[in-house]
Amino acid sequence: MAKLRKIHVTTGVAWVDAPDAGLQVLCGCPADVVKHLMRRGLIVETERDGVTFETGPNAILLSDVMLQSGTFCNMAEFPALQMLYRQGMMLPGHPNNSGAKPLLIGLAEQVEAQLHYIHRGNYGLVTREELIAGGADAALADELLAMKRKFAFGHIRHPRELLEAVPLGDDPVVLRGGVALRRLGLNLFQFSLGDETLIVDLNLPAGAAYEPPYMLGAHRVDREYFAVIHNGEGDGWDPNRPSMGSVLMFQGRVYLIDAGPNVQYSLTALGIGVNEIEGIFHTHCHDDHFAGLTTLLRADRRIKYYATPLVRASVMRKLSALLSIDESGFAGCLDIRDLVFDQWNDINGLEVMPLLSPHPVENSLFIFRALWEDGYRQYAHFADIVSRDVLDQMVATDTQPGISRAFYDKVMAGYATPVDIKKLDVGGGLIHGQAEDFRHDLSSKIILAHLARPLNVAEKEIGCGAPFGTVDVLIHGNHDYVWRSAYEFLHTYFPDTPHHELRVLLNSPVVVYNPETILVREGGKVGSIYLVITGTVELMAAGSSVNGLLSAGGMIGEVAGIEGRAARKTYRASSFVQALKMSVSLYREFVRRNNLLADVMGLEERRDFLRSTWLCSEALTEMTLNRLAKEMPLRAVGAGDTVDVHGCLAVVKSGVVELVVAGNTVERLSPGDFFGEEAAVFGEPSLSQARAATPAEIYLVSAAVVREVPVVRWKLLESYERRTYAGAVKERVAVSSSPAISRIVGPGGR
Repeated sequence: MAKLRKIHVTTGVAWVDAPDAGLQVLCGCPADVVKHLMRRGLIVETERDGVTFETGPNAILLSDVMLQSGTFCNMAEFPALQMLYRQGMMLPGHPNNSGAKPLLIGLAEQVEAQLHYIHRGNYGLVTREELIAGGADAALADELLAMKRKFAFGHIRHPRELLEAVPLGDDPVVLRGGVALRRLGLNLFQFSLGDETLIVDLNLPAGAAYEPPYMLGAHRVDREYFAVIHNGEGDGWDPNRPSMGSVLMFQGRVYLIDAGPNVQYSLTALGIGVNEIEGIFHTHCHDDHFAGLTTLLRADRRIKYYATPLVRASVMRKLSALLSIDESGFAGCLDIRDLVFDQWNDINGLEVMPLLSPHPVENSLFIFRALWEDGYRQYAHFADIVSRDVLDQMVATDTQPGISRAFYDKVMAGYATPVDIKKLDVGGGLIHGQAEDFRHDLSSKIILAHLARPLNVAEKEIGCGAPFGTVDVLIHGNHDYVWRSAYEFLHTYFPDTPHHELRVLLNSPVVVYNPETILVREGGKVGSIYLVITGTVELMAAGSSVNGLLSAGGMIGEVAGIEGRAARKTYRASSFVQALKMSVSLYREFVRRNNLLADVMGLEERRDFLRSTWLCSEALTEMTLNRLAKEMPLRAVGAGDTVDVHGCLAVVKSGVVELVVAGNTVERLSPGDFFGEEAAVFGEPSLSQARAATPAEIYLVSAAVVREVPVVRWKLLESYERRTYAGAVKERVAVSSSPAISRIVGPGGR
């Protein structure tokens, strides 16, 4: 029998088992990885000594970098919880508690970041001073600390008390049972036991992304006046469904309530592009409601972030810990809009009242309302509540500290608020709600969620379910919001064109395309020009490893149609897509009569170049590409010249540029690659010097413009982290000198 065994779990994740050593290592832990392990049969329910519990890993190997393909690589919160509680490794008297702590293995910086992130995920804000700084008054801060201690069985514990940190350096480390682990290069590891070895590669292949553990199919949803689309009723342990969340529509605008793992996949399944999202209402920072925030940072504008200051403070601290960067680093990525507890906050006619709900971390419930004929229509989203019995046990007594009876009464009164539709967390246990508490609730419709199992008979008597993609309409719309969006996109694209001229194009038909339909084929004649209004379109070109995405506001076939030439890319619907289909002859005449040809064609070469790069391949509209293209002068440099970019982001148009450290070439950059992000965007000194290896042309992109495009800023952060994390100089030398590793990492450190 082999001493070491490796199992492919999913893209970017492996399982290494050393049965004789009693070591099972989860290699890589992106969001929802526990669900992947369940689906692969690596976590199953078992029984020993009359106690039922789960199997699973007892060690986690972290990625060397925090971001790949724009998403988090290391999210050890739920795997750690699974080991400690569902496996029973920290439960007193549990048959699976041997006294050995689970291992957390990786670069010292990544291990430290994960410990801080898990600590914030367990407790949120952890001191009276932090709570007061987050907006709580002194009395509320004391109540919240008393509540947190009750949830923590009287003692807030740092993850170091629960997990054993194993930092990796240049030398091999010996794990349990004689298993040795050695880093060979960036995200490349070798396990050995006796005379057996195996290699684990945690780098994502070019163009690949972490996969969701479930299939959702394709759904088409209409834009309504006031409606709720159900995009998740499970929890962090449900392998078959997304975690609890909702999509809220008001006057045709799209809002998220929470952003759980794989929310981009859920939005694509619903035919919603990231650029359609107006904002997010955020309840709290647990990973099953938090991990999808990366999706919101992949839009071409700052998406509005609605939360109470307490929740925002804990979320930003967790994000900061996760990425080991200052909280101010997120200021340019989201449009922060604070909400006030216990009062109606007006958001362009949509009103929302946040209610404080007991939870180990700061947590808001939301009640939304919109005015209609006979009063208000209301939707309540109650994620991560607590049962009446658990909260009652937290009330202070003469001998035990705890929360006040007034705090208890206020929470229970908020839970009982009658509304038209109420979605409830009924996951049970210490930190979730119970359906039975709502048996006599006066709401018109109750939806039971946050479960990893089907509803039982008693629960079905109280409330109903909501399969993925189902819609509850509270107020039907009598306007076509798709046409409104089309007009707004055209007006933004042609801001100085008279409205009556825009209406010439708006008289074109809006066409619905099924998922996987090809709208324009590379090499084919462009017969129509498309303005994407809803959904997501993939674009690809033969011979290129960079596939792009177009969301709402993207234009397809514009220049090729005007010039009468063949398309240079293929455009394919990733979801249900609605697009304004404009005839080429009409569009060409519209451009001519409004003297727009120079505006449309003048920046075409630069827009097309930007779209072909990894940096600008995703979600950028023509308006954003124009902003970038207008602020990127071209510089020619001779072979051997040093390239000083003066605080701009530099993008190689032609030739080869070398990044040099201490006289050694550590990266060779080809057309489409970039450098200078350290100083231009993050204000950090560059570790390297840029030198042209051949005659080269370089675009210098204004740092001020780059900072205003969240998806570009987010990708720069990924590259910045890969280039600078954990002794980047040494890692870069390894990448440049090893052909095998160079193939894995790819050009430009991507």
